[in-house]
Amino acid sequence: MATDYIMFIHGVNTRYEGIIKPYYANELFNSIKNQLGTTRTIKPVVLYWGEVGAKRDKALLETLEKSTDWNKLWFRQLRCQTILPFIGDGALYTTRYEGAAVVATLAEQALHDLKDYNPQVDRLHLVTHSWGTIILFDVLFAERWDDENKPGYDSVKKIRENFFGIEPNAGQGLSLASIHTMGSPIALFYRMDVDQSVEEKKNSQGVVLNSHDITPRLEKLLDSLYKRLGAKLPWRNFIHPGDPLAFPLNPLLPELVDGRRQFIQIEDIVTKNKTFYDFVTNTFNQTTFSIVHGGKAHYSYWQSKEIAQKIADVIQQATSHSDPT
Repeated sequence: MATDYIMFIHGVNTRYEGIIKPYYANELFNSIKNQLGTTRTIKPVVLYWGEVGAKRDKALLETLEKSTDWNKLWFRQLRCQTILPFIGDGALYTTRYEGAAVVATLAEQALHDLKDYNPQVDRLHLVTHSWGTIILFDVLFAERWDDENKPGYDSVKKIRENFFGIEPNAGQGLSLASIHTMGSPIALFYRMDVDQSVEEKKNSQGVVLNSHDITPRLEKLLDSLYKRLGAKLPWRNFIHPGDPLAFPLNPLLPELVDGRRQFIQIEDIVTKNKTFYDFVTNTFNQTTFSIVHGGKAHYSYWQSKEIAQKIADVIQQATSHSDPT
């Protein structure tokens, strides 16, 4: 039986001090598995990059605590446990050397869990949360990792080699069968899209180059997958209505990478609110109370039975791909 690999990647402020194997995706994966029963063989690929940020958090906090004014500040616990890792993780990845450390960690984990896949029949499904979406898409598609003399090049190359439709071995690797984004700010990539009418550096195909622009290569991947699968790639974007970091992707994403509406079947899904917290927040929606508690909404996706059901449905219905040759 063919295997469906589900690759999970978390967002900012995810820490497991002293824990070797992260468990942030366990509940969601088990729910998906229960929904599918024995109809599919599924295996998790759980990526964890929070440890890289944790080391930097500790170093920064030790320096801050040396300040004679540190103990005079309000909300020190909030600063240490939420604001510092939340903003720090985003800043960390954008730097070249720390970003390369994150990528090296992801490469080691991904290659270990994908080492036995069969490229002819197995499939890959991406489940990404928050800033993790930005990281994974940056690794797969951004030009900034192309310089073989810069840190991170080898790690990125190893990851890309395992994805069908992505250079350097575009005709080989595991075929992507669906994408599921949760609480994702990936809409911000719209700000990085390049104006092709501007006279700037271009590649051999005449496409303007931008080190952080993911759209040219993402569009190429989608085209390759369409030719291989003969069907649009399912993409589900989950949005908790109280999550301030989640944005709709339709019609924004098709306008960026699928102008003819032929490559992706994208659907924004605003999640239903069934917990006590959601009941209280809905009562005071769009007020200061709901904004303050937006963090709970942002991390709620991992426990959602609704999302597990939607992902399982897509995996069940996804078209089996054929041999690209």
